[in-house]
Amino acid sequence: MGGVDVGGGGQGKRKSVDSDINMIPFIDLLMVTISFLLITAVWSHMARINADAQVPGPPRPDVEQEKTEPEKQLHIEMRTPDKFTLIWKQGATVVNSIDVPRNDKLIETGHGDKEIRFPDLAEKIESEWKANGSHRDASDHKLDQAILHTDNETPYVFIIGVIDAIYQVHRPYDIGGKTDSVPAFNVTFSVN
Repeated sequence: MGGVDVGGGGQGKRKSVDSDINMIPFIDLLMVTISFLLITAVWSHMARINADAQVPGPPRPDVEQEKTEPEKQLHIEMRTPDKFTLIWKQGATVVNSIDVPRNDKLIETGHGDKEIRFPDLAEKIESEWKANGSHRDASDHKLDQAILHTDNETPYVFIIGVIDAIYQVHRPYDIGGKTDSVPAFNVTFSVN
């Protein structure tokens, strides 16, 4: 304990003004404050979000902008248990819509795991990409976009099976003068 002596008192009629101050709570408070500052100093740079001011409209209103058509996107809906729906959209416009019967093919791997494959879906996606895909040239470094629509109760193994079916479609891709075969689609998920 720390003590404070203010002198005087103790003799005669006056009360003693000496008192003891418990320093342990002050030390605890100091240690908590120091640890809090150290921890938040480390996390402050990790929690940053890069943001810029992307406002609607052209970047320079004084310069005439060329009109660009939105790219086609393949939307794959797997919300019903009996079929897949392949929808080609260009912006908000539906270009083409096809239903594919859902035939689940169960494959057992060597480790006792089970995988689901959709060979009919893979064939139909490939034929649709050959008919409607935008990025087929080897020198074109962009990939076509596939958006997967599913409900919240779909098991993970079925989602992986559909993604594998989408990735079975390959196209040539030029990398530094060497042509390689890569998946034709970049797969993303839709937001419910």
